[in-house]
Amino acid sequence: MEYYEQLGLSKGASAQEIKKAYRKLALKFHPDKNKGDKAAEEKFKEISEAYAVLSDPEKKKQYDAYGSTDFHQRYSQEDIFRNFNLDDILSQFGFGGQSRGGSPFRMNMGGGGGSGIHSFFNQGASGGGCGSCQQPAKGQDLTYQISVTLEDVLHGAEKSIALRHNGTPHNVSVKVPKGIETGKKLRLKGKGGQAPPGGLAGDLFLKVDVVSHDRFAREGDNLVLEQKIPFSQACLGAKIEVETLDGKKFMVNVPAGIQGDAKLRLKGHGLPSGPLSGRGDLYVKVGVEIPKEIGEEQQEIIGKLQEIGL
Repeated sequence: MEYYEQLGLSKGASAQEIKKAYRKLALKFHPDKNKGDKAAEEKFKEISEAYAVLSDPEKKKQYDAYGSTDFHQRYSQEDIFRNFNLDDILSQFGFGGQSRGGSPFRMNMGGGGGSGIHSFFNQGASGGGCGSCQQPAKGQDLTYQISVTLEDVLHGAEKSIALRHNGTPHNVSVKVPKGIETGKKLRLKGKGGQAPPGGLAGDLFLKVDVVSHDRFAREGDNLVLEQKIPFSQACLGAKIEVETLDGKKFMVNVPAGIQGDAKLRLKGHGLPSGPLSGRGDLYVKVGVEIPKEIGEEQQEIIGKLQEIGL
């Protein structure tokens, strides 16, 4: 679903233009004015979903950044309507909302509720002027786990995943957006369980697991790299080479007398928080490397250091 087209707008429309376009279409397609008209009800659902996204600055930003397909992989319908109270919106446009009694739009998605909007947008309205409207039955939503690397988080990726539905293997392709975190879900609309006759296929949700890296640890949008240096460099200072996750190499100054819990910061060489966001930082955690074996000359020198309290 392309939200700007649903509202008859071009990308980049202002908040006022979006509100004006939705008001005009809501007045035309509201179920109370089109009782028994399933096409009008479906159109009202579509424009309301479009308005729920485009009227929210953060969702609109994400939609403009990702585009329709990628946006719907990241946002479920529950996410789209969270904190969107359609009753309040419609009351601003001259509809009576809940006070009318016959309206089916008790749709505040905040908190743990939201069953009204879920019912209307997924199963058809259950009361008022549209009580007879019903959506086609939907197939089962499926959830699989997908593993991604820190490199995928940094650059984004496109992955092909082999799945098996009802004993039949097939492949699906999914775009992994930059900055993805463990626990997030990517949504593939219509790629879930098969629907009953005349129904709609369910959705496929891919739950993300960011696998551990052998060199870098993730802390939010920042990366931490442990780098060992000899005892002499920790005492006297040095320049060391540091390689970032994307393969860039830098010479970093280690100050004399650096302590074991110190971190050196490389600004902007961490992970992105999203496709259009800046990157976090890379922190080099310096540790002193203790050799497992030392020669006679080294033993003698270390013994002298010990004598003078070093």
